[in-house]
Amino acid sequence: MKRIGLLNRPLSAAIAGLGHTDMLVVADAGLPVPKGVQRIDLALVPGVPSIRQTLDAIRQEMEVERLIIAREVLERTPHILEMLAELFPGRPVESIPHEEFKRRTCQAAAVVRTGECTPYANVILVSGVTF
Repeated sequence: MKRIGLLNRPLSAAIAGLGHTDMLVVADAGLPVPKGVQRIDLALVPGVPSIRQTLDAIRQEMEVERLIIAREVLERTPHILEMLAELFPGRPVESIPHEEFKRRTCQAAAVVRTGECTPYANVILVSGVTF
């Protein structure tokens, strides 16, 4: 049994398989997952796990180069942007319209579904390199 780090096997494997510029989506409970994209469903009940808990665990194992969010976050849920800045200091954040965000999820290696029920609490993590 693994002693530290991510215990969820599909999530751990998805991160281990990422290359430079590959994308991992961390999503609220309502974001649609495109057909053909791996769904890693962590949601238990509304709010569990939260997007913050999920991102905090992922950032321990994934090198994140930049983040992509829906532009609607800036107006509707700015606390999400504040949380991202706290968890990923110094990483650039690109904002795009929500419809474009959903289209980009089609190119993701996987979508991690959380129990988060905050509107627009979704982020695309773009993989960086460790060298």
